Amino acid sequence: MGGFAFMIHPIDPRRDVQRKFPLLGRLLPEPAIHFFSAYFPPVYLSHVTGIRSAATGKEIEGWLVACPLTPQRMLSLPLERVYRKIIETGRLAERLGAQILGLGAFTAVVGDAGVTVARHLRIPVTTGNSYTVAVSLQALREAARQVGIPLAEATAAIVGAAGAIGRVAARLLAREVPRLILVGRRAERLENIRPLVEAEGARAEIAKSLQALREADLVLVVSSSPVAIIGPEHLKPGAVVCDVAQPRNVSPLVAAQRDDVLVIDGGIVEVPGEVDFGFDFGLPPRMAYACMAETIALALEDRWESYSLGRRLSIEQVEEIARLAEKHGFRLAGFLSFGQPVSEARLQRIRARVPFPAGRAWG
Repeated sequence: MGGFAFMIHPIDPRRDVQRKFPLLGRLLPEPAIHFFSAYFPPVYLSHVTGIRSAATGKEIEGWLVACPLTPQRMLSLPLERVYRKIIETGRLAERLGAQILGLGAFTAVVGDAGVTVARHLRIPVTTGNSYTVAVSLQALREAARQVGIPLAEATAAIVGAAGAIGRVAARLLAREVPRLILVGRRAERLENIRPLVEAEGARAEIAKSLQALREADLVLVVSSSPVAIIGPEHLKPGAVVCDVAQPRNVSPLVAAQRDDVLVIDGGIVEVPGEVDFGFDFGLPPRMAYACMAETIALALEDRWESYSLGRRLSIEQVEEIARLAEKHGFRLAGFLSFGQPVSEARLQRIRARVPFPAGRAWG
């Protein structure tokens, strides 16, 4: 048995605290949760069992641990204090017996994206970002296929293109679409990425405004905003949006007001075996986020090493972890939109609005 640990933290403060501490989650107002999160110790959540490799039959166990900091606190506290809390949580994982630690949500992007955390722990650390890229692109491709958007004719956009995930995702997506819009706050960083994208085959355009998304058939959202930034007014009819961000960067108003747009929750896979996570972190049974799945796949492969760290991921890393995960039996999960399964009726409505003949003639 190999052991892994995966670190999460409260994203929706009242909801997520209530999952572990029902009374506190009900009684404490959200500002109080934000405040006290800086003083709360690391939390043991559960023992994970039942994960079994489809290729080798190897079974592993794991643990879920929680860094108590909310996204708001991670962004407002001094960076050294945030590191200290994440490292304390990592040491809890070490005491539990983990041989590798995965960082989830903001613990994976704050500061230098895991590098400092890894230096202060005895076990290897991964952000899971490489497999997140692979799974998000798989989901975007499959969603495009199901609604009838041909990649070879589509305009795609990446929100957060200058980040660790966005940078390598842009290069890979540029191999499949003719036009790619790079969206981010810092134009100079996007300009540095443009030649890398164009070298892969797509025409790259820089956009600082989300209004540019009105031209995109496919949108990949990988920004690290702590709040929703994409609203109903930003998307064209028939668009497919894959929101990988945690917390979500696409507003729930899109689902409520735009039945001509498909938003899918990105980076979700089915884990091999009869897995019992022992804790409700918001996904259906046997489902996990790709960042967690990368940690598990490395453990199944006996790859006890820091795999995805820092701001520079490589295409080779993405392709390798995708192969390893497939080998051990990880599979793209069915589509969820804001946590709910996507119905065939919803897909039909999107197909009717897709501006490509293939979309209108689908099925």
